[in-house]
Amino acid sequence: MAARSILITGCSSGIGYDAAHVLKARGWNVFASCRSESDCERLRTEGFSSPRLDYCDGRSIKAALDKVLSETGGSLDALFNNGAYGLPGATEDLPTDALRAIFEANFFGWHELTRAVIPVMRRQGHGRIVQCSSVLGFIPMRWRAAYVATKYALEGYTDTLRIEMKGTSIHVSLIEPGPITTKFRVNSVPHFDRWIDWRGSAHAADYEARLIERLYATEATPDPFELPPAAVSKKLVHALEARRPRPRYYVTKVTHFAGAMRRLLPTRALDRLIANH
Repeated sequence: MAARSILITGCSSGIGYDAAHVLKARGWNVFASCRSESDCERLRTEGFSSPRLDYCDGRSIKAALDKVLSETGGSLDALFNNGAYGLPGATEDLPTDALRAIFEANFFGWHELTRAVIPVMRRQGHGRIVQCSSVLGFIPMRWRAAYVATKYALEGYTDTLRIEMKGTSIHVSLIEPGPITTKFRVNSVPHFDRWIDWRGSAHAADYEARLIERLYATEATPDPFELPPAAVSKKLVHALEARRPRPRYYVTKVTHFAGAMRRLLPTRALDRLIANH
C-alpha cells in the first residue's frame, strides 16, 4: 500500500519543520514546502520532496501542487496549511497595503491552495485539511491587530468549510497554538521595519517601553508557558490519523485558559484582563 501523502507549508523551521520530520518518521510521504528555494534545497538534503510554495505567488502554488500530484499519481491525502508571518504594530499605525500583504500570505494564499486541493480529495473520496491557527484566532492582543485579523478570518473560513464538507469524507480541523518556540518574532522584524513608522506614532512611548526592546532582542525572553513545536505535531497526528478528528485542537495552557476566559467572562472584563498583559 502506498504511503499516505501530505503537503505541508512553511517547513523551513518551527512548526512546519517539526511536523514534516514527525510525519516522515510515521511513514507519511511528506511534501515539505517552503517559501524560499534555499530552504527547499536544505530540506531535500534531509530526504524530503520539497516544492517551493509562496502563498503570495499563485504560480508557485499551482506549480507546487502539480509537482505533488505528479509524484503521487494524482492523489493527496492531507494538507497542513501552516506558513504565516506576524506584523506587530498598533492598529492605527498599520498602512492598508500592509494589511493587504499579510492577508495575502496568511489567508488568501491558504484559500487558493485549499481550493485547489479540495477537487483532488473529492475525486479520491477522502482527505484531511488541517489549518494552523492560533490562540489569537479567538482572543485579541495589543500590537497584534494584523495577525489577529488574519487568524480571526481563518477561523470563520475553516468553520464554514468544515460544515460544507460534512458528508464528503473530507475532514477539516483547526489547531490553535499558544506560545511555541519558533522564529516567529525574528521573522516579523522585517515586516515591522518595512511598514511601521513607530517613531511618528501617537503610541511612540509605548512602543519604546513595551515592544521595541523585546522585538529586536538577540535572545527572546523565555515564556513560562511556551512549548516546543512537537506539541503541535502531536495534535496534528491526531487530526490526520484519528478516525474522528476533532474540529479544533488547543495547544498550550495559554490557549486552554484563554478559551475558558472567553466563555466565562463578559467582554469588558476580558478586555481588562487582556489589556493588563
